[in-house]
Amino acid sequence: MENSIIYLDNNATTTVDDRVIKIITSYFSDLYGNASSLYSFGNKAKIAIDKAKVESAKLIGAEPNEIYFTSGATEGINFALKGLAMHPVNRKKHIITCRTEHKAVLETCHYLESIGYKIDYLPVDAEGNIDLEALQKLISNDTLLVCLMWVNNETGVIYPIEKIGEITKAADVYFICDGTQGVGKLPININECNIDVLCFSGHKMYGPKGIGGIYINQSITRQNKIQPLIHGGGQEDGLRSGTYNVPLIAGLGNACEIAFEEMEKNRTHIEHLQIFLEKELLQIKGAFINGNRVSRIYNTINIYIPGFDSEIFIGVNKDIAVSNGSACTSELIQPSHVLLAMGLNNNDAMNSLRISIGKHNTKEDIQLLIQRIKDFINNY
Repeated sequence: MENSIIYLDNNATTTVDDRVIKIITSYFSDLYGNASSLYSFGNKAKIAIDKAKVESAKLIGAEPNEIYFTSGATEGINFALKGLAMHPVNRKKHIITCRTEHKAVLETCHYLESIGYKIDYLPVDAEGNIDLEALQKLISNDTLLVCLMWVNNETGVIYPIEKIGEITKAADVYFICDGTQGVGKLPININECNIDVLCFSGHKMYGPKGIGGIYINQSITRQNKIQPLIHGGGQEDGLRSGTYNVPLIAGLGNACEIAFEEMEKNRTHIEHLQIFLEKELLQIKGAFINGNRVSRIYNTINIYIPGFDSEIFIGVNKDIAVSNGSACTSELIQPSHVLLAMGLNNNDAMNSLRISIGKHNTKEDIQLLIQRIKDFINNY
């Protein structure tokens, strides 16, 4: 990344922490053994994997043997949804999710719908909140699982996962949670939330791309109730075969360790910048925050500004990285499906900007962004 870039799109991806890069490099250059080998050189790689499981589990309050490594949250979500739905022992055919979920969830659910599963998509209100009573009413005797995210990637809205977990546990249905935007930023105890499966990605918390984790409650794996997507050499207890990507796994573990240790420090720093930025932007006539202003993660601002074409702003200000939606669809010039589900029309959704602050950002970065936005409003 060029030094001149002001990077404020941390919900899309984060820069890799220098300490993590050091760990990754050592497993590419010196400790490159295959973790499945029996000799001592391979055992050193296996030790790195075990350590990464410990650090990943510690971050979310799980046990190390409940953590499995994937290529990222998209694979984890596919594994969770298809793996539970398509296992022969799970005969139920009804799944509940939400219209504002990440495309990885929505597209997987659309696929399951195409092969005979019934999917209900919960609506959200104008602030992006779901109705828990509506969720409860949708659950039937044929409901297999509920799949709802922890933190929305576009608005930062935080779902009440503890209450969702209470509902799913009482109804005896699985609760799959996309934790991608929350893990590493917010504390969580997986057992207190009654989450059965949680997915997360390394590159959202200053770790490498191409690696992620999935927590699967032991009750599922012990009873063999989830179907593997990838078969082969039997790695990860047969749930995710393939040669271990030791450098990236070690990097993910280190990123989880750093996130656990520095979470509160990062929150204090980022939240201070968010409050300053939000206060300044809301002085613009007609501007308003998209999403719940109280139940929202501390690093994300999604703001509507009248007459503000986010596509043009992003194109003009090439030295500032911000977004007009999810990175998975950012190349498409179309309004955000999240904002449309919240009731914005196409034009207002296109006039909205997502800013996601990271631990490396400074007040000077925020001040420059504010000035650029004001200049754009005055000149375009």
